Amino acid sequence: MSLKSLKKQRRIQVIALAAVALAVSTALIGYAMRDGINFFRSPSQVVELPPGPHETFRIGGLVQSGSLVRGDGHEIRFLVTDGGASVPVVFAGVLPDLFAENQGMVGTGRYIEGVFRASEILAKHDETYMPKEVIDALKAQGVYEDPNS
Repeated sequence: MSLKSLKKQRRIQVIALAAVALAVSTALIGYAMRDGINFFRSPSQVVELPPGPHETFRIGGLVQSGSLVRGDGHEIRFLVTDGGASVPVVFAGVLPDLFAENQGMVGTGRYIEGVFRASEILAKHDETYMPKEVIDALKAQGVYEDPNS
């Protein structure tokens, strides 16, 4: 074999090794982040196409008036709505101070047997602090009015 063909073969091997290393590192990053990615859904989207019981996601909207029920211990039940649909939520823990009916909220958890079981609840006291996804969902249902207009 000539020196040129050896260099060419070595170059091909290095490129192939780099491609394999890139593919493996991309797969490892994706595997590590699989639990860290929580997709947002509005109550209408959850009712229309319910996610599986093992999928963790975020839901957001307004706490429906008259739906807040404090159970035994720390369990709290309420409905979250975007004006088009309502989803029952169960949360066992301490709610944020700003949590109230007719106020915005975002919860992280799983949808199991028709109930969103929240592991975390965030409360928003004012539309100006509401996440963009929640505002977009409320606008789509015709519930949200921009306070700056």
